[in-house]
Amino acid sequence: MKIIYMMMSCFCLSCLAQAQTRIAIAIHGGAGTISKANMTAEMEKQYTEKLDEAVSAGYAVLQKGGTSLEAVVAAIRILEDSPLFNAGKGAVFTNEGKNELDAAIMDGKTLAAGAVASVTTIKNPIMAARAVMQQSPHVLMIGRGAELFAEQQGLEIVPNSYFRDERRYQQWLKIKARDSIGEGRLHPDWLPKEDSFVKDRKFGTVGCVALDQYGNLAAGTSTGGMTNKRFGRVGDAPIIGAGTYANNQTCAVSATGHGEFFMRAVVAHDISALMAYKKMSLKKAADEVVMKKLVQLGGEGGVIAIDNKGNIAMPFNSAGMYRACIYPDGKKKIAIYKD
Repeated sequence: MKIIYMMMSCFCLSCLAQAQTRIAIAIHGGAGTISKANMTAEMEKQYTEKLDEAVSAGYAVLQKGGTSLEAVVAAIRILEDSPLFNAGKGAVFTNEGKNELDAAIMDGKTLAAGAVASVTTIKNPIMAARAVMQQSPHVLMIGRGAELFAEQQGLEIVPNSYFRDERRYQQWLKIKARDSIGEGRLHPDWLPKEDSFVKDRKFGTVGCVALDQYGNLAAGTSTGGMTNKRFGRVGDAPIIGAGTYANNQTCAVSATGHGEFFMRAVVAHDISALMAYKKMSLKKAADEVVMKKLVQLGGEGGVIAIDNKGNIAMPFNSAGMYRACIYPDGKKKIAIYKD
């Protein structure tokens, strides 16, 4: 009996070790015209370090037995608090000269989801999205109603000026000037010199997907939207199935790119559907949607995705995508440009 007990104990420890090695996580910080030619060594270092900090924070949650939902929130909060990315503190400006934020989160185990859109005073929109999912019967709340709900949940509320970043402000002025030409309000000779960000007004979002030791998937996305956007525009990030989706039976996905196309193609859910109905692998399904379907439609951007075995895919059809991941074997990858 003693021998059998020891064998069972060893087996259980082995199972636990295997379960713990299944954890994996991936993050993104936006896609677009990102090239070494437009990036200083110092800026590249800042982006790389922040991506490392965020993915490591999320992974640490998983290592301690935390859930995939907790890991997603931990990673995204770090990105939201950094002015480097178009989310939270680094959000871009609307045509009115203010910052409007969107976010979503989804639980692959239950298919529960929560999202907020067009909020202006919630410091960490991803936490508001989680509160909507866990503390309300709704999936999506917008504007002032979402802000009031966040206040009731005890989330940190800040003045809209908190999100102002001078670099983003100057970029907004350039894009606003370019838009004014098309509307006949500005002569082309007065146009500021174009830079990579001006070209990428539609890009820039942060996201995270994770698999925990319990076999549960989760996805989250947060964004400041499109620079110089008007009339209450909302992109794909808070739209479940477009920019954010998670299902334990298939995968978890967070997208970044020109949101209008991601919504029309229902990108995140389409990847899951290809896996479910056509039995495609995660990589093949993600490539099919991002590198073929989205391109044919005219959309640009990318996704991060993870399946229930810990496989990770990070395809993008733009010049670059800020991204990082930690595989089930503990190997870490941080990248910005095309490999």
